[in-house]
Amino acid sequence: MSSPCDPQHAPAGDVGGALMMVDSRLKSVHADKAGTDPEQQALVDQYIASLGPTGADDLLNGACTLIFMFMKWLRMAYEDHDKDVIEYVVPNLVATLRRLPKSVRPEAIPTMAGLVIAAGTDLSPSLWRKQYGDWTGFEMTPLEATTFLLAEHINRLTEDPDFATRMITEALSRADES
Repeated sequence: MSSPCDPQHAPAGDVGGALMMVDSRLKSVHADKAGTDPEQQALVDQYIASLGPTGADDLLNGACTLIFMFMKWLRMAYEDHDKDVIEYVVPNLVATLRRLPKSVRPEAIPTMAGLVIAAGTDLSPSLWRKQYGDWTGFEMTPLEATTFLLAEHINRLTEDPDFATRMITEALSRADES
């Protein structure tokens, strides 16, 4: 029986835009900069302001697609070692989000864990979230943080600070070729 949250029914969204934002954060963190680079933040803010309502929805769907793709890769990597991706990813994600109380409100953490669990069980995070209503403003930063943390998890596992970004970029290139 097909689920209404089956990824084949989900819009991919603006995966390139979402990836750009995550990659920007990854590079900022790895550059050991204290805080956010004001110039970088201005560019991100300008990009977001230029999106409009449908562009913002596309970016949200793109972030959910990234979460799905990251969790798919992590699921395969953990299964290769007879481990459960949910057991190894979700507790760490929740603990890290709880350490960010200025950026991530506590009530957003269960939603982010649910998105990751949905993706880890081969469901679309965006369709899973949609069944609970519209996105809220206070979920935007936690969504970005969740996407960032999954990319960073992959990068740590592979010992390559650009692996997650490169993996998605290559997948997008292959999709464009077909």
